[in-house]
This record gives sequence, structure tokens and C-alpha cells, in this order.
Amino acid sequence: MFESVLVANRGEIAVRVIRTLRALGIRSVAVFSDADAEARHVREADVAVRLGPAPAAESYLSAERILAAADRTGAQAIHPGYGFLSEDAAFAAACAQAGVVFVGPPVGAIEVMGDKIRAKQRVSAAGVPVLPGRSEPGLSDAQIAAAAREVGFPVLLKPSAGGGGKGMRLVRSADRLAEQVAAARREARGAFGDDTLLVERYVERPRHIEIQVLADGHGTVVHLGERECSLQRRHQKIIEESPSPLLAGRADGADLRARMAVAAVTVARSVGYAGAGTVELIVPADAPEDFSFLEMNTRLQVEHPVTELVAGLDLVEWQLRVAAGEPLGFSQDDVRLTGHAIEARVYAEAVSLGEGQRGFMPTGGPVLALVEPDLPHVRFDSGLIKGLDVGSTYDPMLAKVIAWGPDRESARRRLDGALAGTVILGLHTNLAFLRALLADPDVVAGRLDTGLVERRLAELTGADLVGALPDDVFAAAGLERLLALSPPPAGPVDPWDLPGGWRLGEPAWASWRIEPAGQEPAEVRVRGTAGAAEVSVRPGGPAAPGSARWDGADLLVTYGGRTTRYAVARDGDVLWLGRDGHAWALGEADRLATARHVTAAAHGAVRSPMPGTVIAVHVTAGEKVAAGQPLVTVEAMKMEHTLTSPVDGMVAAVEVRPGQRVRVDELLATVSADPVSADPVSADPVPADALSTDPASTAADAVVVPGEPA
Repeated sequence: MFESVLVANRGEIAVRVIRTLRALGIRSVAVFSDADAEARHVREADVAVRLGPAPAAESYLSAERILAAADRTGAQAIHPGYGFLSEDAAFAAACAQAGVVFVGPPVGAIEVMGDKIRAKQRVSAAGVPVLPGRSEPGLSDAQIAAAAREVGFPVLLKPSAGGGGKGMRLVRSADRLAEQVAAARREARGAFGDDTLLVERYVERPRHIEIQVLADGHGTVVHLGERECSLQRRHQKIIEESPSPLLAGRADGADLRARMAVAAVTVARSVGYAGAGTVELIVPADAPEDFSFLEMNTRLQVEHPVTELVAGLDLVEWQLRVAAGEPLGFSQDDVRLTGHAIEARVYAEAVSLGEGQRGFMPTGGPVLALVEPDLPHVRFDSGLIKGLDVGSTYDPMLAKVIAWGPDRESARRRLDGALAGTVILGLHTNLAFLRALLADPDVVAGRLDTGLVERRLAELTGADLVGALPDDVFAAAGLERLLALSPPPAGPVDPWDLPGGWRLGEPAWASWRIEPAGQEPAEVRVRGTAGAAEVSVRPGGPAAPGSARWDGADLLVTYGGRTTRYAVARDGDVLWLGRDGHAWALGEADRLATARHVTAAAHGAVRSPMPGTVIAVHVTAGEKVAAGQPLVTVEAMKMEHTLTSPVDGMVAAVEVRPGQRVRVDELLATVSADPVSADPVSADPVPADALSTDPASTAADAVVVPGEPA
């Protein structure tokens, strides 16, 4: 076995690999970019080496710098994790040339399976079913059109050189084929440097089922059952599970599983595979016996923990053992799959922040509070630590939460409970969305397909996630302020010194303007003491009894006859409250008794929809502007986002300058509305997926217009 292994990755997967290295007594070497100098994987490794600046091309994608780090630290092997260089055949070859073991399959297997055209040809020749279509190299536009007519619409255009949904186009009719081919080629060329396309029949409402294989260098290939990954959005997996509820719910499920497993093992043998790999299948929900090969991932999958929990094996450990030349030491008959496991991916993304409709936009910020509950049969694979500043340079996945149970429903309930108990304050995440998805009736029943999330997006991002905040959250914010301003006294209490203390005749009210990110503000009034207060949330609304006290780091709030526990954190003048997977960022104005805001000013506040860098300021204070006029341009994730004025009026203030880094919801500029021409009612919101396609505008806090990649 190796004595020292370098982990050529970051985030949760680097932490996860380091965990196994530590368990095996192997010295771990982490690498990091300048953006990750304080990251968790850096802190947990035995040795850490700086690669370079934040851009991946100068750090995690630099084979030269990674190999130099391995040489400098005496690492005998490199584990690539997933993403970055994990399926780069040239990097695997460079490792061999440098005398370092690449923890992955042979170069030839990576090359064949990394090219969708060659992969389909190879597995088809081995007798594995593939979708009808054409996949010869160098298909012209005319040949693609002919193939589409031959296969029959709808068809799927796919880039040969890459995955992740980039460059993929669904074409339902011939009249849009030419423009979709051009768009697919353009995106594939930009993402992979190769615009080669293939055409295959599109399966309506398919299910995505994959088989985990494990092979050594001595001829043994086994499978570890299947995973179902049908819950996807824009071809990106969200929730994965093992075994598949489709197979588990059919009388012939065991036979289907065996057929799929034989196909997967055949695929692995066809390329001389060694190590852990995944064969992905496309499965018609109404005819699963007609499954077809989709692709093979020649690396560890993001969703590998669900297989580990049902199989009782550490896949990273077996990757290392195989790479070191050891035989598996067990056969297919020795594999035992027990119970059910489900995984949810936690992303740094604003699912939607109300009227602005910032649907699933990557976000970031400092991790002000973090709770990953320690629960039976629940596992957290996480790259998070308190104080970490989550930026927008890399993939927005933060963590994975995985639950095991003796059956699917117990695993689902445990996962939901774990997500409810997870606290991440300081940035927006998809935790509440994941809980909504797990509670969807079709998900509960196991009626899954790859289009389910998109079809149900309106319900899954409905009132519980993006509607007006519940009154009890506003009440909690007001009571937290009251509690902060009236600490437990050391001596006798003078009621005249308390906020809202008693005056002649009746207690006085203290008021604050609470401004949720992307939503309408509310006036919150409180009077009395934190232990016995009255709270009014809406102007002129009824007052209700309430109280608040600290229980450790949590805030216990009683309001409306119910006591609720909130996680609390502060970031300047923003109060973060969290409960049940939700996290609310609440800005506070000065007490309204002394500083009352004008309603129009709220419509003129332009805030950043994501963390990024200001690259241009288009106006100056005092300048007259029209609704829709560009104010500030922010760059994030190599995309330019131009924020425009939501109203006619005058620029009251510009809060940023070019080159300045900004946080999500940071105030960029304020426009004082023209009382004659300004219309404070926002326009219809943009659909949640509009930001990823054609330029579109959004109302409320800001107008976002995606530009071309920087």
C-alpha cells in the first residue's frame, strides 16, 4: 500500500478521500489555490501545497503544478476525486511518465469512454444495447439532419467530448433542427474545444439508472448494485438512491437488475477497466427491459456514498488497493446489498428570493453558523467549516447528506430529518428545496423520471420557499432586537431604560423595518420586555404576545402560541435566522421612530444577485435614469450580469467601485423614484430557468441580464 497520496481536488470530495487515507494510515497531501487557502481539506490533510491563483486553469487543472507538488512531497500516488483532471487521459499518462500512480483506470479506458462516439461503438460491438441514432465521428449538419429524420423526432443532440448537460439539445421538430445544431455546436466548442455532435433517439420521461462496477488488475470485475439518479435539473443530479425504486417495485426487478449488471460488467471488460467506475443507463419507465447504454464515468461518482452504505464497502479504499496492485479478494457471490440509502446534494444557490426570481443562481458568502447534526445512520460528506468564505470561482456544491434505512421510506424520513437539522447561515442554499422535493408525492411513491423536477418546479419553489415570509419569522427578528437591547440587568430594572418600557398610561412601541433579501419589507413593532412582549408585524395589524430567550447559541421564540427554535447569526446589519432547513437574511433599518424609510426608496435599491466582482459602474450619483437603464455590471462564474434601474428617477447613491468584490444582496446603488412616473409595482417575474438561456430581465431588487462568458 502507498505511504503518501496526493489528493488533486478540493471541497467535500477532497475531505472525503483524506478521511479514508487517515483510516488506512496513509499520509495525505492536499493542494489548494489562493481561494482555498483556509479550506477544510487544507486543514485536515497532513501536508498542503499551494498550486497557484484561484482560476482552475492555474491551479486544479494544471497537471504540471500538481505533478510538481507530488514530486516535492514524495507522494507515490495521486487521487483525482471527480471533476477537474479525474477523466483526463493526458493527465493519467503524465502521471505514469512521472512515475506516480494515477488512482483510476488505465489510460485507454479513459480515452475510449471519454469519447461518446467511440464508447457507443465499443459497447455496441460487445453486445450492449445502445439508443438508436448515429454516432460516427465528424457528422456534418446535413448528416445530422438526415439522422434525425431517420431516427424520428424527438431527438437528442449530444456533444461527443463532454457531459454535464453542456451542449445538449432536445429537438422535437425539424423546423428548429438547424438552429439547435448551431447552438449545440457553439456551446460544445466553448465548453470542450470540440463541436462534434451525435444524434440519438430521445426517450420520453426516462429514468436514469446506473451500475457501480469495481475491477482489479487481475481479471476480476464485480458490480455493487444500481443507483437511481432520475431526480435531475438541467441534466444535473440532485437526489440519488440505491437500490432503484423502479426495480424494487417490480416483480421482475431482480431479473432486470441482473441484466443491467451483466451489461455493466461487459462494458467494463470491453475496455480492460480497473478501479471504481459507473455505467449509466437510460431506462424507459414504461418498458425498463428496453434499457440502453448512456455513458461510462471512469472515476468515482458524486453519489458513491449510497452504494457504500448499502454494500458496506469503502470505494475509495478499494480504488487505492486496486491502484496499488492488490486483487479484490472477493467475488460477486460475496457482495451483499442491505437496506436503502438516499443522498441529497447541498448547493450554494439561491433557489429563488421572491419577486426577483433568481432561480437557482449560484451564490456565496461567509459561513457564519454551521450545524451538521450527528444522527444515527446519517452521513455528511462536507467541505464546510465555520468561517469559510464560499466564493463563486468553483462548482457550488457544498456538501452531501446521505441517510440509510432498512427500507426506502425510513431512509427518506431520516434524510429529511437530517436536512431539517442542518444549519448553514451566511449564504443561501437549496436545503429547503431538497426537503420540498423529498416530500413530493411522486418522489415519496418512487414514481421518478428525469423531467419530474422541471415539471414540478412551480410547486417545489412555491410559497413555502419564496412567498412572503411567515409572520413568526418577522416576529422573531423583532424579538431578537428587543432581547439584544435589553440584556439581563445586574441590579434593579428601571423600566424607563428599556426599549418600549412603560410610559405614562401605556407602554411605548419600538419599531424596525425588516427587509428580507429580495422581498417586500415589513414594519415590526415590539413593546414590553423580551420575556413578556407584544409584537405587531403588519402596519396597523393586531398585537400578539411573544417572548424570546437564548438557549445556548439558539434563539427560542414564543409567538402565536407556538415556541420555535432558530439558529442565529449576524453579518453586519444583516440578521440571519434559520430553522427546518430554511435560512432567511433579514436586513434592518434604523428604528423607524427616528428614521422612517420612504416606500419608493425600497423599489430603488439595487443589490447584487450573487457574490462577484464589480467590473463597471455606468452612472454617478445625481444622474437621472430611466427604468431598465444599466447601473452596475458584476462578474461571477465567468458571466457578466448587468444590474439596471428598476424605476425612473435619480441615482441617490452609488455604493461600489470597479474591481470591488461584493456579497450576495450587497447594496450596489439606490435610485430615488420619480413620484410622477415611477410605478412601484414590479413586472411579472422571469421563469426560474430564464437566466440560463436567453437574456431576460427580472423585477424587484434588480434586473439581471446574463452576458457572454468573460
